[in-house]
Amino acid sequence: MTELDALAPGIAGRWTHENVVVELDDTLPAGSITVARDSVELVIRHDLNSSHIGEKLVAKITAMDLTQREFELVMVGLVRSTVPDPVEAWTTYYRNSIDDLLSGASDFAPVHTRAEALVVGSVLDLGSCFGFFPLRLALRGVQVTATDLSEGTMRLLSTVAPHLGVTLDVITCDAAGIPVADKSADTVTALHLLEHVDDELGARILGEAIRIARRRVIVAVPFEAEATACHGHIRTFDSSSLHTVGASTGLPFEVDEHHGGWLVLDTSRTRVFDTATV
Repeated sequence: MTELDALAPGIAGRWTHENVVVELDDTLPAGSITVARDSVELVIRHDLNSSHIGEKLVAKITAMDLTQREFELVMVGLVRSTVPDPVEAWTTYYRNSIDDLLSGASDFAPVHTRAEALVVGSVLDLGSCFGFFPLRLALRGVQVTATDLSEGTMRLLSTVAPHLGVTLDVITCDAAGIPVADKSADTVTALHLLEHVDDELGARILGEAIRIARRRVIVAVPFEAEATACHGHIRTFDSSSLHTVGASTGLPFEVDEHHGGWLVLDTSRTRVFDTATV
């Protein structure tokens, strides 16, 4: 599967990649999205404008019963077919998303608000995806590094950040192998990352976070009865399983629940104590 170039030139009002076609259709009611599928193509038609594109689209696309790849392609297609210029389209998407996250309008807003309250000092964020959380921190002057395995997503973030008046570092890498020195950030965050990987890779990622963090590792995961496949989730967590993960590190830790589960490791100390609930 080839890397998706979200900034590639395209045709105004129409975006297509692999089996997905997304088209602007002004005969539809304003703000609406329709879905049609045949044996070859998934066709999405919509009448969105620049005020509609942002993180709030996630809930609408999740309800379409798509594969993970289709979810990604539809999201990109809706952004690119709504605003013709690629950089302007993504700058609009980022600006709207950050506004929704900061105002609390986004479903994910409570996770970012809690994580921001927990971070101390400089931050390295694992599995940043679009990079909304690193951008949020950078907007308030935090020294922050965004990391993700997707070269295209990191290129998108580094392209858009200056248009938002933001300065941050960006690294394309595997979360289990970050090319930075030991104890090079005060806090390492992994927000809704571990549900995307199996136990073995998750343990390696957590070990890498501990290696890098001088003071604190912050892990947030959704509590789901069933893993959400279209978001790429392959395992589920509850308070008990998070406690097991924390205990496996040999570090002081806390586990609690707030719009999902939270594991906070104290990497500045070595004595183990049990604070499984807060």
